[in-house]
Amino acid sequence: MAEEGFKRKLTAILSADVEGYSRLMSEDEGATVRMLTAYREVMTTLIQQHNGKVLDSTGDNLLAEFASVVDAVQCAVSVQKEIQSRNAGLPENRRMQFRIGINLGDVIEEGDRIYGDGVNIAARLEGLAEPGGICISKTAFDHIESKLPYGYEYIGDQTVKNIPKPVGAYRVQMEPRVTVPESEEAKPARPERRRTYFIGAAALAVLVLLAGVWYFYSRPSFEPASVKKMAYPLPDKPSIAVLPFDNLSGDPEQDYFSDGLTEDIITALSKVGSMFVIARNSTFTYKGKPVKIKQVAEDLGVRYILEGSVRKAEDRVRITAQLIDALKGHHLWAERYDRDLKNLFDLQDEITKNILTALQVKLTEGERIRVWSRSTDNLNAFQKFLKGRVHYLRFNPDDNAIARLLYEEAIALDPEFASPVVNLAWTHLQDISFGRSKSPKESLERAIQLAQRTISLDKSSAIAYGTLGWISLKKGQFKEGIALAEKAVALSPGDSIQIAMLGGILAYAGRYEEGLPLLEKAIRLDPIPIPWYITMVGVCYQHLGRHEEAIEEFKKVLHRNQNNLGARLRITAAYSLLGREEEASTSALEVLRINPKFSINIHTNYIPYKNKKDLEQYAEALRKAGLPE
Repeated sequence: MAEEGFKRKLTAILSADVEGYSRLMSEDEGATVRMLTAYREVMTTLIQQHNGKVLDSTGDNLLAEFASVVDAVQCAVSVQKEIQSRNAGLPENRRMQFRIGINLGDVIEEGDRIYGDGVNIAARLEGLAEPGGICISKTAFDHIESKLPYGYEYIGDQTVKNIPKPVGAYRVQMEPRVTVPESEEAKPARPERRRTYFIGAAALAVLVLLAGVWYFYSRPSFEPASVKKMAYPLPDKPSIAVLPFDNLSGDPEQDYFSDGLTEDIITALSKVGSMFVIARNSTFTYKGKPVKIKQVAEDLGVRYILEGSVRKAEDRVRITAQLIDALKGHHLWAERYDRDLKNLFDLQDEITKNILTALQVKLTEGERIRVWSRSTDNLNAFQKFLKGRVHYLRFNPDDNAIARLLYEEAIALDPEFASPVVNLAWTHLQDISFGRSKSPKESLERAIQLAQRTISLDKSSAIAYGTLGWISLKKGQFKEGIALAEKAVALSPGDSIQIAMLGGILAYAGRYEEGLPLLEKAIRLDPIPIPWYITMVGVCYQHLGRHEEAIEEFKKVLHRNQNNLGARLRITAAYSLLGREEEASTSALEVLRINPKFSINIHTNYIPYKNKKDLEQYAEALRKAGLPE
């Protein structure tokens, strides 16, 4: 019967430590801790991928358990090969090598911890392993001898500390080879067979070496993505999707913090012209979902994926991040950061720098200034801004009002903080869209003032120039609007929103052939786009006389939301222009279902066409479909 409060079980135990850890610490303590943290994250990921669980990771030690010995040994081999790959680019004296011991034994389980000789034997076997090697017990070997394609070297019964009986031990060779039975291995070779034996052994060794080299450089850590299965052609520049960082704080209210970190990394990377960065709108569709790297890469058409987690507690923050090459199925780097919350801004920069370094992206002087620009050092103001952004992005009148209050509080805490100033401008523009503004004219002027103030605070603010460009369009100032939107794109060439706004302004200015490719580029950067992007592509097609193509675009929007009034009006006009009267009439009834008070005159009064003939063509198509003046 098990002791009270405990239970016994048979389990596979993996124990690992760093060879020469004390020497590494004495030579460079900071670099050693950073490397250990990164390698430990890699090991944890691989342990989880092999159905294991990390039980403890104090100092340079790591203890994990597996239900299967096969999983434990496969995991150990993957760990050693991954670390060997990472060490290859380091000076020999800074390489960190782990020794791993594996045992199958009986243990006592108490909560999340295990005790007993089963654990102790794994730790002693670790000490028998060579640097970068694996040593397993005979009990483990008996379960995997014929199940895995590795070689094993029997090193005899070993007397180890605090274990009464000798422990049979094997070293895992990690590459395919012939394992000689103990009885045959002990016999001397006959003279007449010795030459043949050595020739055969040498040939086998060469084959094993070649196979090992091929396997080492071609093996994936997980299933790689396929270029052929990608939904979009792979860009000719480093392409990346930054997935929403997981909130591990145990409080859903802290989502704003992990989301904010993700968005700021995306924003920084979007300022680099030599990179292709998927927009926040698309990557956040994966938030809270169990996703496979392969699937994300194929869905979004990118090679690299950044994922991570955030744990915020009082004045400390722990952030993990890992950059993955989805085509090769490898981690390029993984890092864990434990910092004071006040150092958050430097930490964001460090993660961005690590990405750019790993992808060998060089910044121009202008990009360096924009990417590393700092808007505030006031953490409270920054957190108010992040909370405001969460409410703003819900795109409804009530949350818009809350966002405005939070932005104003952020500005009060730091009047020089540019980001909440320009976002505050957009709350006034949203009020106009929602019909909540008591004076649309005053709201528009207030938005202009705030956008201009933003530029005075931060001349590299792409969103501020884009905002002024959009306002200029609304005021019928097409030339000024285009110039401002072009400035926004120049400052942030990978920002899908700025690219789409420039495309939209060009379209309303009657330059449909120029606007169309920009809108299509915005959708490529945001493959699960804001519906307006798709609608505007359809508008361009419509005024270029490509009505069937326009209808297909409008259908994409309506497939996602049957109540999208903009797309419904446009498809109604398209049917009418093609003479498909029945479909136009049916679609017009849907317009009136969505908005029973719809009026053509009121609707067209808010559309900023430069070419009034295009506006009249659209209005006449709606009249023919049966919609009221």
